[in-house]
Amino acid sequence: MTNKGRGSAGSAAAEASPPAQPFVLPYTTVDVVIFTVLEDVLQVLLVQRPGTPGEPFPGLWALPGGFVDVAQDADLLACARRKLRDKTGVRSSYLEQLGSWGSAGRDPRGWSATHAYFALIAGEKLALAKGANAADVAWFPVDALLARQRLAFDHREIVQAAVERLRSKVEYTSLPAFLLAEPFTLPQLQRMYECVLGRAVDKSGFRTRMLAAGFLAEAGHVDGESNRPAMGYRLRDRQAPVVFPRSFSPRGGD
Repeated sequence: MTNKGRGSAGSAAAEASPPAQPFVLPYTTVDVVIFTVLEDVLQVLLVQRPGTPGEPFPGLWALPGGFVDVAQDADLLACARRKLRDKTGVRSSYLEQLGSWGSAGRDPRGWSATHAYFALIAGEKLALAKGANAADVAWFPVDALLARQRLAFDHREIVQAAVERLRSKVEYTSLPAFLLAEPFTLPQLQRMYECVLGRAVDKSGFRTRMLAAGFLAEAGHVDGESNRPAMGYRLRDRQAPVVFPRSFSPRGGD
């Protein structure tokens, strides 16, 4: 009986122990496509990779991001928020999961998978931080970047996907409001839509749609165009955008 008990315990311990030759784990990272509008142009934040020996893509520009830290990051969203905070100092903004990219060839160090998010922030008066492992940090106009800039890893593909997602969702949601500091006026909000979409929208139809959607709360009068008082607004909910019943049309057709 004693030998049988020892044998059962030994078998259970053997079953609970990890395999002698575990699978090789891929590198797991999170990258964040951070958008803002500066000087009426949609822009994305990039960091310049260091020229340290052994670092892949030295000197090239890349998305802010990095490895998942299992000691700090409870999940992928927590990692994305940490990266956003480290690079911009922003602790709360709109974050949306974009997708995942993975292959044996995207990182010369080995098989890797990255989980990408995109963020919307008000970029004016924002002090950027390049982080410990970056040579520089800067905003880049999105359309010019995609037209001619080479990026590290597959980050150009990720930026392209994020731009397409953003512009598609802006057609039927209140997302551009997350690009503005509060309080903001309706003309300022309309300008955000036009900067992201790259075209004008009808003023009268825009005002009607924004006020009817119920996502704006009056915040008192602020300086408007030509220094005339205008009603300022704040978002009632900064966690998620409002979805409109129909998409925008070009100016004159809304």
